[in-house]
Amino acid sequence: MTKPIVHSIEVVVSQFKLPDLGVDTAGYSLVYQPGGTKSVKAYGVRIVCDDGLVGEYVGGDAVGLAQMNKFADTLIGKSPLQRELIYNDLKRCLRKFDKMGMGMVDLPLWDLAGKYYGASVSELLGGWRKRLPAYASTMSGDRNGGLDSPEAFAEFAVQCKSLGYQGYKLHVWDDYSVRELTRTILAVRKAVGDDMHLMLDPACKLQTFTEALEVGRACDEANYLWYEDPYRDTGISSFSHRMLREKLKTPLCQTEHIRGVEEHVNFIVAGGTDIVRTDAEYDGGITGAMKIAHAAEGFGLDVEIHGPGPMHRHLMSALRNSNYYEMSLVHPKTPQIGRCQEIYACGYRDGLTAIDADGMVAVPEGPGFGVVYDWDFIRAHQVDGKIFN
Repeated sequence: MTKPIVHSIEVVVSQFKLPDLGVDTAGYSLVYQPGGTKSVKAYGVRIVCDDGLVGEYVGGDAVGLAQMNKFADTLIGKSPLQRELIYNDLKRCLRKFDKMGMGMVDLPLWDLAGKYYGASVSELLGGWRKRLPAYASTMSGDRNGGLDSPEAFAEFAVQCKSLGYQGYKLHVWDDYSVRELTRTILAVRKAVGDDMHLMLDPACKLQTFTEALEVGRACDEANYLWYEDPYRDTGISSFSHRMLREKLKTPLCQTEHIRGVEEHVNFIVAGGTDIVRTDAEYDGGITGAMKIAHAAEGFGLDVEIHGPGPMHRHLMSALRNSNYYEMSLVHPKTPQIGRCQEIYACGYRDGLTAIDADGMVAVPEGPGFGVVYDWDFIRAHQVDGKIFN
């Protein structure tokens, strides 16, 4: 079989408007805003080989694209199947940066490899799970008639449980008070009973370590499964999170905001987390995320994957030490806000009702990631792009 060679790499930047969305008072978190619209971008990457084989992925962000400008030209004329070599070369190339650009190339390389070998990415990884348990991961709290009170979060938790979700994670308000957060944590537990896993993710909004400790004690009282990224160290201080672990019984879920296998291992060794976080977009693609998952396994720890998407379904299908697929960001009054579902031409979707009656999602079948992108739709909404050749 003739080995493919990379001929060109195309990036298509598309922009979509999603309804009933705005931003919180700080201007960072997406929240429910009736009548509002929010523009979001998707970055489509196509790695085209000399024999016509194409690896595809739609995701990423502007930071990743900026970093691709440093290395994409170096991949032209090389074998796309040498993902481990490419991973290590790009890691060195981006050693002065956060390496977010690596995932935008590694992911379509895995899709390409699956198409070349006629196998799904799950199969290439040794995966065996065909269905994955999901948890509902809420949009941030708002003050606009959506998730605007402890009672609203509790009611939505009951709705998610009735849909089949086995777990529910709260993303809280920007203009929080510790008292309101405590009431919310307890109200949700009371509403769903003892047989649903609950998680809390303040998304680094809490101002101080002391506030993080106080909120964590409410999680202890309500028997939450994990407590994630509590305060404004931005989730990177292994020392402070070890201190927090020592004072709480609720497990911490950290490492979303550090990059790569080495820093994840450093955080684990320093005692900064109970549960390890990874993301194939953030951590060097499937190649990097698998390294992190296996490193965590070596320490006897679980790894939880950040956010939804076909790449994460394939990744989780091959992991023994992972519990839940994150269905984010869901809300009782808006559609799924993540990537515009119209980018898929095959019926794939994520969203509040994208689970079966058992609260599970299916791993896509077929070569590569097993999804078909609607490039006509993506190009119709194109606002920028670049071709490397």
